[in-house]
Amino acid sequence: MTDTASAKSGDIRADYLAHARQRQMYSGILLLVFVLLMVSGFQLADARNAGGFWTGIHQFFDFPSEVVSEAVAKAANLPGLMWKFLPSLIETVNIAGVATLIGACGGALLSLLSTRGLARFPALIPVFRRLMDAMRAIPEIVIALVLIFVLGGGPVPAMIAIAFHTTGALGKLFSEVSENADRKPVEGLSSAGASWSQSMWLGVLPQVTPNWLSYALLRFEINVRASAILGFVGSGGIGYDLKTAMQWGQGRYDQVVAIFLLLFATIVVIDQVSSHFRHKLVKGH
Repeated sequence: MTDTASAKSGDIRADYLAHARQRQMYSGILLLVFVLLMVSGFQLADARNAGGFWTGIHQFFDFPSEVVSEAVAKAANLPGLMWKFLPSLIETVNIAGVATLIGACGGALLSLLSTRGLARFPALIPVFRRLMDAMRAIPEIVIALVLIFVLGGGPVPAMIAIAFHTTGALGKLFSEVSENADRKPVEGLSSAGASWSQSMWLGVLPQVTPNWLSYALLRFEINVRASAILGFVGSGGIGYDLKTAMQWGQGRYDQVVAIFLLLFATIVVIDQVSSHFRHKLVKGH
């Protein structure tokens, strides 16, 4: 009996060691593939670059040092410049806020329509999921460039582009939260004669709202940055002012630093406030 137990224990140990060696081998292969991809990708990018990476790396800090030195020399102008660009910053935050609100509403609807066990039309779940994939796959800047060509420059193309991408991104996140919702309230409401919208409103939303709002606040932070970036392609906001200041070059670098400081302070404030509310919503205190 003891010999049989010892033999089984030895077999288990041998199987475990074999499995561990197999995992180590797979991990080594994956690491090797990753390194090869990184090296080949860098070589290809460096070959197609206008200049060599290694030949120009010593000049990496030349432009930033020039900008900072001019800003330090004109440090007295920074508070006034920050006040000057404050309306543009407010426009950027407004673009992000409206886009996040529209994207959250659209994402909530698509998430409920694409969640197994909750969807109104189960046969169309793959359609709604692929729609969200497409909305996430198209970068905001591509959508904004198309809309600027159609509608002209301004904040509206940026808002639509960010809202479009946000709908797909939040729809995916909201759907993952909805899949973990308890189905019993929905089943109880349906058995009492409630419609699909009533079942979602009363049975699902109270469960998922804290996590949904947490994701929406996190997305708002991302959209503020996206809104500033889209200003470079003529979508208004503080990004457009930053592009103009950088195009003027030397003599306007104090404006560049003032805009960067304003953006940095805004991102920090939004991050702290949204983190506070996300913690309250998820943790409940």
